[in-house]
Amino acid sequence: MTKFPDKIVLNRATNIRYARQNFTNLVHTSARFEGVNTTLSQTQTIIDGMAVSDVSLADINVIVDLKRAWQFVTETAEPVTLAFAQKVNRIVAAHDSLAPGEFRTGRGAVTLGLDEQFIPELVDETKENQFLHELFNADISTTDKALTLMFHLMRGQLFWDGNKRTATLVANKVMIDDGAGLINVPLDHWEEYNNQIASFYHTGELGPIKAWAYDIAVQVPQI
Repeated sequence: MTKFPDKIVLNRATNIRYARQNFTNLVHTSARFEGVNTTLSQTQTIIDGMAVSDVSLADINVIVDLKRAWQFVTETAEPVTLAFAQKVNRIVAAHDSLAPGEFRTGRGAVTLGLDEQFIPELVDETKENQFLHELFNADISTTDKALTLMFHLMRGQLFWDGNKRTATLVANKVMIDDGAGLINVPLDHWEEYNNQIASFYHTGELGPIKAWAYDIAVQVPQI
């Protein structure tokens, strides 16, 4: 029996409706990866296409790009592939990256804390395609696949910018397509989430952060 069984089994249409019902919250929390601190009502106003005072253009762009990305994820029937991940990154990093949607071709660095950095490996498309093939053919739950993929993409830093946002959206596409709910960390757990991610970058140990996210972040509708 899988260690991370699906918490619910929905049809795809129902899961899409569930995602759209939570659209503002999904955008609102995803924007925290870029340090956007708008209120939920401000986020909703920006999603609705209206101006908000005291919110920078950069923050507005993050929210608008996330809105477009979540729309894409919930509207397309395209399966999850590396090419799909590139399309998601092209949307979410449109205003952040010098090369949105393009795989990182040089060394990157992620700051973990005081004078500490994580240096990801160079991107190897062949290895990434093999990883996806093995993951999607593994005898594990959809939720397990989605969480594994999300943290793999985060740590892999495949793109020049927007990796956490891209990973979150791609993982949710897996959840939505198979009707397993959503992955969304509540903001009152955000500090711990950042600590979990930093520890995962440092150690490469997937088990602890996946178990934490399964308990805290996997959300399903009340039926």
